[in-house]
Amino acid sequence: MTEQREEVNEDIPRLELLSTIGFNGKVLAGLKVHPDKENVIYPLGNTVIVENINSHKQVFLQGHTDDVSCLTVSKSGRFLASGQVTHMGFKADVIIWNYQTKEMHCRLTLHKVKVQSLTFSPNDKFLVSLGGQDDGSVVVWDVQKKEAVCGAPAAVMSAGTTFCVAFVNNSDFKFVTGGDRTIRVWELDLPNRKIRPADCSMGQLKRIVKCIEVSEDDKFFFCGTTSGDILQINVDNQLLRHYGPEKNKYILGVTALALVKTGEIVVGAGDGTVALIKGEKFKKVRSAKVDNPSGITSIALRGHGHQFFVGTDTSHTYRFNFAEFTYEMITTGHDFPVNDVVFPFGTSELFATCSKNDIRVWNAKTNKELLRCSVPNMTCHALEFMMDGKSIISAWNDGMIRVFYPESGKLMHQIKDAHNKGVTAIASTSDCRRIISGGGEGQVRVWELTGAKTSKLVEAMKEHKGSVSCIKVRKNDEECISASSDGTCIIWDLRRFVRNQVIFANTLFKCVVYHPKEFQVITSGTDRKIGYWDSFDASQIRELDGSRSGSINGMDIAPDGLTLVTGGDDKLIKVWDYNNGEVTHVGFGHSSSINRLRICPNMKIIISVSADGAILRWRFPGCAQNGH
Repeated sequence: MTEQREEVNEDIPRLELLSTIGFNGKVLAGLKVHPDKENVIYPLGNTVIVENINSHKQVFLQGHTDDVSCLTVSKSGRFLASGQVTHMGFKADVIIWNYQTKEMHCRLTLHKVKVQSLTFSPNDKFLVSLGGQDDGSVVVWDVQKKEAVCGAPAAVMSAGTTFCVAFVNNSDFKFVTGGDRTIRVWELDLPNRKIRPADCSMGQLKRIVKCIEVSEDDKFFFCGTTSGDILQINVDNQLLRHYGPEKNKYILGVTALALVKTGEIVVGAGDGTVALIKGEKFKKVRSAKVDNPSGITSIALRGHGHQFFVGTDTSHTYRFNFAEFTYEMITTGHDFPVNDVVFPFGTSELFATCSKNDIRVWNAKTNKELLRCSVPNMTCHALEFMMDGKSIISAWNDGMIRVFYPESGKLMHQIKDAHNKGVTAIASTSDCRRIISGGGEGQVRVWELTGAKTSKLVEAMKEHKGSVSCIKVRKNDEECISASSDGTCIIWDLRRFVRNQVIFANTLFKCVVYHPKEFQVITSGTDRKIGYWDSFDASQIRELDGSRSGSINGMDIAPDGLTLVTGGDDKLIKVWDYNNGEVTHVGFGHSSSINRLRICPNMKIIISVSADGAILRWRFPGCAQNGH
């Protein structure tokens, strides 16, 4: 984050971030409920988000330089801690946050490449961190002194990676780790600054442990395994007391556990099953399976567990009622990079995004998902609402153009083999009769919709040598401009299907927009420059330095033509005064490359989407407080 801040003059006003859509469900035990029972805490990219359960107001904790890989909350609720991944050979930070002030308490750097798991001691005295596969060490930190007390290798050399760590409930000097063929109970010897492990004897049993919960009286701890069973182990003598169920093990492993006050255990499995088990034999009392089959990665009890929250690896969160064992979906998010975002013509209440597997339509005020058009295992590169609002057209990597109904999300029509290297860009004319598509091989093709479910190829225009990244059509439907990774933007005549003008630059063009008055086009790409060009003779009018690092992937111009917004690999949203060519506002918030962004038609919000699956909503500068 510090490098990001240095890139921008501190005097430039900040864009106000209204809300985010997204949750990194792949982080095991990443969804937490704070002990105050009012807030949930979860990771998204390199940010930790604290969200109020009732008002949905979000606070963002930013300080990590890469994706957050683990998260924990102290028993009193005074501290949060988060760990991150980083590049091979570099050190990964652990950050302790003060929950009251939402500020960083301290940054602890010792582990290499990845922090796998974290846990606070019952009285907030110590934090134990576990390094990932390339690190393999357990470190005990003193929270107040902000320094390491001691460390040790997490497992014997013959065992595999250690995945999780948990403190006991009544002592600040004992904790448990578990992983691939290793389960250990550790004692902290503070005067000698040592931690001493005791290996649990498992007999012939070989298991990989993914989650650990310690019973309230500290007699036993329970381990969820990838084999789909649960181990119950005595804390004091480290002996395996019991394991089960013997039959009907949980499919795809036990991935999350939570202990309820009554002695029952809530189990989450890799196939989306949430079950309640009790007794010696771990007998299943109740069970439910979430809608979209996906692995359960977190179970967080609210208070004593009358209600609990469940997070899945497809970035969905559910709220379960314990008594009836019923559930409702609370939030959804993309779990793959979001490639495009569009508003319907003249409407600011809705917007659509596309990613791998699906297109989703969202309510811009409530952040709720309204509709999903699913195409499993395919990636949607671009999408567009037809001007009349009666269909959504989309470009897919299997070379097909798919047209969906916007009310039901059902497939209306598809054009097969539209391009032979995947469809990479798409646009439509204002009379809703024609679709213009760009492909990975560089062709721009014009399709005519002859009926609701029929279409024909009108023309294929072959000039680009690289993939087409963006297409925009003039209001009068007589010409369009296509941007390509071969370093050209071509203005095409859509009546004669020939090239009118060509723009050359030493860059891979990523995006292009017409000025609302259409006398200029604005381009940007990997050379980090924003170019203004005359749309009549393709001469360059002006060039601005758009970013200090990384390409500019997304760009949009406000309907009044006075404001330009850009975003790219530097993770910053920049708002430009179009006429002066100066940055007026900067938005910090994204934790990976911004792929696309849009200004809504009534100029109240900006929506930006990024490679970590996040969708961020910003207040448009100069827009009144109530205008969102």
